[in-house]
Amino acid sequence: MVFLVKRLCCALLDLTLLFSLSTAVCGAAENGYSSIPGSLRPTTDTDTGAFTSAQMAVEVVLAPTNGQEISSLLADLYNTSSQNYQHWLQKGEFYSRFAPDSGQTAAIEAYLRASGLQVEPTSSPFLLRVSGPSSLIENTFKTSLHTYRNPRGVTYYSNSSEVQVPQSLASAVLGVVGLSNTVRLHSLAAEPNRRTGPPVPGCETPYVTAAQLFNYVDNGVGFPYGYGGGPACTGLTPSQDNAIYGAPDLGPQAQGAGVNLAVFELSAYQHSDIAAWTSYFYGAGFKAPLVDIIVDGGPLNPVCPMNDQCPAAYEGYAGDVEVDADIEMQLSISPAAQHILVYNAPNDYTGQTELDEYTRIAGDDTADVVSSSWGECENDAGAAYAEAENLIFEQMALQGQSLFSAAGDTGAFDCIRSDGTTIVNVDDPATQPWVTSVGGTSLESFNPNDNPNPTYPAGVETVWNVDDLCNQSANEGGTSSQPLSGFFWCAATGAGGGGNSQFWGRPSYQDGPGITNRYTVYGPTNCALAQRGQPCREVPDISANADPYTGYAEYCTGSAATPNSQCTFSTSLTPVGWFQIGGTSLSSPLWSAIIADHDSYWRRRAGNVNPLLYFLYNVNSQEFFNDITGIHQSTNNNGLFPTTPGYDMSTGIGTPKMKALITLSPQR
Repeated sequence: MVFLVKRLCCALLDLTLLFSLSTAVCGAAENGYSSIPGSLRPTTDTDTGAFTSAQMAVEVVLAPTNGQEISSLLADLYNTSSQNYQHWLQKGEFYSRFAPDSGQTAAIEAYLRASGLQVEPTSSPFLLRVSGPSSLIENTFKTSLHTYRNPRGVTYYSNSSEVQVPQSLASAVLGVVGLSNTVRLHSLAAEPNRRTGPPVPGCETPYVTAAQLFNYVDNGVGFPYGYGGGPACTGLTPSQDNAIYGAPDLGPQAQGAGVNLAVFELSAYQHSDIAAWTSYFYGAGFKAPLVDIIVDGGPLNPVCPMNDQCPAAYEGYAGDVEVDADIEMQLSISPAAQHILVYNAPNDYTGQTELDEYTRIAGDDTADVVSSSWGECENDAGAAYAEAENLIFEQMALQGQSLFSAAGDTGAFDCIRSDGTTIVNVDDPATQPWVTSVGGTSLESFNPNDNPNPTYPAGVETVWNVDDLCNQSANEGGTSSQPLSGFFWCAATGAGGGGNSQFWGRPSYQDGPGITNRYTVYGPTNCALAQRGQPCREVPDISANADPYTGYAEYCTGSAATPNSQCTFSTSLTPVGWFQIGGTSLSSPLWSAIIADHDSYWRRRAGNVNPLLYFLYNVNSQEFFNDITGIHQSTNNNGLFPTTPGYDMSTGIGTPKMKALITLSPQR
C-alpha cells in the first residue's frame, strides 16, 4: 500500500517543477541512497552523545559539468608542447564552462526542499547553502550528528556515519560542508621564546641549544638570543632575505613590478604597522600598495553562517602577527609589486567563511599570485571541505593564478596543536593538487649578523626541527617525574610539515628522483579520493627558511584599540614593535613573492608553478634549487620523514635559487 501511495504521489507531481523533481523524491524511495566517499571523519575522540540544534546551515558541494574536461584542460594549459600552453581562462569563463548542470542542480534543490530544508545560492555555483533543524539535516543526508571531546578537552560536533544522498543525485554531489565544526583554521606563524636575560655584546648569539630549551621549560630560566640584522638583532632584513637566496640585481623588473600579489587572511591588521616596517627598511617615502578586500563582514564585523561559530576570541586582531608577517615578507621580496591585495573573512568553525574568501579570490581573478598561511590538519578539514576547495583551486590554476600554502609547523604530526592527537597527518590546503606546498628549513649555525649581503651558507641549511627535538620518542627532556615527549617539542618549538595526503592522489607533475620512496603510500586505502593503486600526493613541494630561531624581523603593535591582538607584548630588550618570527607562514609568502618576481620579469602569469618546478627539478635541479640532503647534519628529519638527496617529505625538492627561478637562466 505504501508503495502504491508513493507511486500515486509521483504521478501527480506538477510537471512544471521538472521531471527531475520526481526523480529526486520518488527515485530516492525506489532506488535507495548512495554514500558519499570520504564523508565519515575517522576519530578516536570521546562520543558524548547526540548533537541537536534548532537551526543550522550547511553547504552542499555540487560536482562540475564535464569534470573530466577540467582535468584535460589543466593538462593542456600546463603542457609546454601544447599550442594552448598558458592560454588562461578569462574571468568568468570557468563558471560558464563548468558550472553544475542546471537540471541536476534543480533536482538537488527539489530534493532538499521536499525534505523540509531551506535552500539558497551562494557566491559560488558549486555551493548550495541549506538550513533547517538538525533533525531535518540528519534525515535528509541519512546520518546522525554527535558531539565529541578531543584530548585537549575541546568539544565539537560531527556526523557519526557516512553521508548519503539519493542514488539518482549521487554523481552530482561531492560532499556536505558544515556537518562537522572542526574546520578551525589557525595561523602557521611561529615565534621563538620571548627574549629574556641581559643582552649580549653585539646582541648576536649562537643557535639555541637543547639544554637551554630544557632549562627554560623545566625551570623557567630564560636565555638571550639575537639573529640577523633587524633592529636589536630581531631577525633577517629584506636585503638579507634576498642575498641568502640569490636574488638578481635587475631592479623593479624582477621585484614584482606590475604584479598583483594577494594574501588570504582571517584577522584585522593595522596599516600603520606596515608603514613603520617599510619606513625602516625602504625609507619614509615608500608607500605599501595595500588594498583591503572584506568578505562576509571580515574579522571586525563577522557575518557568520547559521549555527556556525565565529568566536569573539578568533576575531578582531587575533591573527595580526600573521597578517603583518605575510605582507612584510611579500614586500621583502617584491617591493615593486603593483598591489598587495589583503583578502579578509571571519574565522569560523565549519570552513564556510573560508570557502567564501577563496571563492572571492578566484572570482575576482585580480591576484596573479596568492599566499595562504592559514590551515588545519586534513583530518580536521574532512573530505567535503577539501573537495570544495579543490574546485576553487582548479579554477585558479586554469586562470593562471599561482597559489602557495604553508605546509605546517609541527613536523609530520599536523594535528597536535589543533586537537592534541599525534597521528601522522599533513596540512590542508597545502596538500591540494593545485596548491604549491611550502615547507620549512633552518639556517641553524649560520648567523649573518648585520651583513646586508650574506651569501648562501652551502651545506648548513637543513630541515627545520629545532635541535632535532620533534620526534616520536618518549623522553626528550623534562623532569624524572614529568618527562617530555618528542611530540611535546613538535608543538612547542616546531618542525617543517610534510608527509602523504589522506585525500589526494599524486598529480602527474609530481615526478622525479626520490618522489617514490619507502614512505610512499597508495590509494584509495591511504588517500581516499585517489584511484586504486595511485600513489598519494606528497608534500611539501619546496621549502625555505622557517625556523623562528633563524627567523625574520617583523614589526607589529597592539593596544586597547586592537582587541585580541597578538602584538600587545613589549620587552625592554628590543625596540617596541620589533620581534623575530618564523614558521611556514613565512616560507609561503616568500615563495609567492619569488614567483611574483618571475611574473614581473616575464610579464605574464606563471599559473600554478608545480609543473614548472618539477620540470626544473628533473632537468637541472642543482641550478635552480638548494638540495637539503641531511648528509653530515645532526638535524635530518621533520620528526618522522628524513631529509635525503633529491626529493623528500621534509623539504620537498629544496629551497630557492632566486636568480635562476626568476630569469629561468641557471645561476653562475
